[in-house]
Amino acid sequence: MRDPNLLVGMETPDDAGVYRIAPDTALILTLDFFTPIVDDPYDFGQIAVANALSDVYAMGGRPLLAMNIICFPVGDMDISVLHEVLRGGTDKMNEAGVLLVGGHSVEDREIKYGLSVTGTAHPDKVLKNIGSRPGDALILTKPLGTGVIGTAVKAELADAAAEAKIVRSMKVLNRIPAEIMADYEVHACTDITGFGLLGHAAEMIGEGGMGMTIRSSQVPVFHEALEFAGMGLIPAGTYRNQDFRAGMVDVAEGIPDDLVKVLYDPQTSGGLLIALPADEAGKLLAELKTGGVGDAAIIGEVTGGHPGKISLLP
Repeated sequence: MRDPNLLVGMETPDDAGVYRIAPDTALILTLDFFTPIVDDPYDFGQIAVANALSDVYAMGGRPLLAMNIICFPVGDMDISVLHEVLRGGTDKMNEAGVLLVGGHSVEDREIKYGLSVTGTAHPDKVLKNIGSRPGDALILTKPLGTGVIGTAVKAELADAAAEAKIVRSMKVLNRIPAEIMADYEVHACTDITGFGLLGHAAEMIGEGGMGMTIRSSQVPVFHEALEFAGMGLIPAGTYRNQDFRAGMVDVAEGIPDDLVKVLYDPQTSGGLLIALPADEAGKLLAELKTGGVGDAAIIGEVTGGHPGKISLLP
């Protein structure tokens, strides 16, 4: 079935679906939930909500409504844990200005939490993860390495400071960069989540006859992630991402393998990867930093050469 009002559907690997309901209004629809990645239930609730809302921000939209998705082992876990998860989620929704309108819960052997989210955008201003153009600069808004450090936390090898650092990053909404970039000629955008930076960058160039250059030394990375990657504390998802996309990535000599692994590291509630004209990138970066997005950095550019390939440079 074809519908001209379906602007973004399952035919592309975008962050959300988009459906036009009026000449000046499109709905953005997404859903995301997962098992706990941190021990504190309140933090888990906040991270899960920030992660789910990120898909709407990446599409250039404003999240408006949400419904809770809850799986909980009623007989094996104290109900106070669920209360804290939901309190964290509600507080994060309130911060985002999102109205919780309902949800659904089921009994399960393992706790899971997330949201179904509805947002809006002007149909002409919806951002996709494809659409970048040769000469575009690439801006990344959050550091990488949450998956590696999270693995170290589970192995009880990361200290409290390292854990607090990634929890703080994952709880941060992508609202500010989304609001700031709305005033710029952004050609493409995606959020960095389970496929890692290089996996999502590969989706961004797609089959459009373009290539990409990423300067590994310019990519913001938690320094602890490099240390733990050197110790072999690599999530299984990192290897899957690398196996799947290695044929698209040309790694220059001299780049440490530990850093390459972090660039494939699956992220939870990661930052936005923004493609826009190079002559606007410096201004956007300065505005992001002024707005509190202090880790944002220009990490590379889209090229007309080496189509379908990412050149990873020092």
